[in-house]
Amino acid sequence: MAQSPRLFAGITGFQWDEGNSDKNWRRHHVTQAEAEQVFFNRPLVVAPDPRHSSREVRHFALGRSNDGRHLTIVFARRGDLLRVISARPMSRRERKEYAQAEEA
Repeated sequence: MAQSPRLFAGITGFQWDEGNSDKNWRRHHVTQAEAEQVFFNRPLVVAPDPRHSSREVRHFALGRSNDGRHLTIVFARRGDLLRVISARPMSRRERKEYAQAEEA
């Protein structure tokens, strides 16, 4: 996994689907603000998500909210916006990968 600075070039904000936002809160207790914070905190680990990219190119990001929650964010770039598709706590495996990035 690696950071992808070019992926974020020209991004001006976020796009939210009300259904996804509600789902992220109901299932995982992750707010829109927390999900967005991940993209501004370091380290941020980003990788392609080919298994879920049949209709559009998707990526996932591993990072932390301002409160230190370790979150996984699945997103797609739509023009100059990032569309958050899913936001949830990191799995055990993802936390291990993120810890390795923190040490690097």
